[in-house]
Amino acid sequence: MSTDRQNPATEDFDAGDPDAALMREALAAAGAAGELDVPVGAVVFGPDGKELARAANAREAFGDPTAHAEILALRQAAAILGDGWRLIGCTLAVTLEPCTMCAGAAVNARIARIVFGAREPKTGAVGSLWDVVTDPRLNHRPQVRSGVLEAECAELTRSFFRKLRARQTPKTAIAENGNR
Repeated sequence: MSTDRQNPATEDFDAGDPDAALMREALAAAGAAGELDVPVGAVVFGPDGKELARAANAREAFGDPTAHAEILALRQAAAILGDGWRLIGCTLAVTLEPCTMCAGAAVNARIARIVFGAREPKTGAVGSLWDVVTDPRLNHRPQVRSGVLEAECAELTRSFFRKLRARQTPKTAIAENGNR
């Protein structure tokens, strides 16, 4: 399958955009992330477009480095379908560009499409830092649509880190300024 990357700067997402509706569900899923987990939401939709599974990041909550929203949602969807590990014809909608682990899991699960919101320049593996999903050496390449509701998705992440820094500010400010 080919990739279908579009430029979010020139694209106009409106209420009639089916991918924007998928992303709204992923944004809602992100709300379930704990206070210490980066609020990333992922939703898997079946071939019929109906929601199969949703999850939020839970690495801190579970003490598990693999508890990314995408991994948790893919596991749930596979269990619900009951056909093994293949999620053929399914779409993964996620608020933040998947990392190498999550992009690899989507490829291995045979996800048909990945729709994501904000790019992740530090760890993104669907076009930013790496591009796992289009590697011609792999036997499956999902279609990709990036930048869906990008501003909202990016603000969710930025807001989390602003709050995290604010919680750390008193100690950090003292240490940085040399005041004791």
